Amino acid sequence: VQLQASGGGLVQAGDSLRLSCSISERPFSYFALGWFRQAPGKEREFVAAIDWSGTNKYYGDFAKGRFTISREDAAGTAYLQMNSLEFEDTAVYYCEAVEYSASFSATHSSPRGYGSWGRGTQVTVSS
Repeated sequence: VQLQASGGGLVQAGDSLRLSCSISERPFSYFALGWFRQAPGKEREFVAAIDWSGTNKYYGDFAKGRFTISREDAAGTAYLQMNSLEFEDTAVYYCEAVEYSASFSATHSSPRGYGSWGRGTQVTVSS
């Protein structure tokens, strides 16, 4: 399974961006998805996750109220809408996917809870 994240760019503080994540080789609806980010010199950090049905969504504390995760299975794409971006949001953003998990509600915030990931997309926020 290959994942592709896109939509990053250079923006100013306060701007918005929408990231997209697509999956190839398998039906998109088979997967729960998560977004993580990694800034230089820092560990990978959980941003948001969404389950197979789209009913359950999870967010890192810094993302609550500013970021929204969604999925559109017909389009084979998940989205991360990021509003009110801050300089501290500067990072490479990755999407990760898991096809089956009996405990996604517990494991969604750890990269070890996923089985597939791809190349990230750079988000740079200027202050």
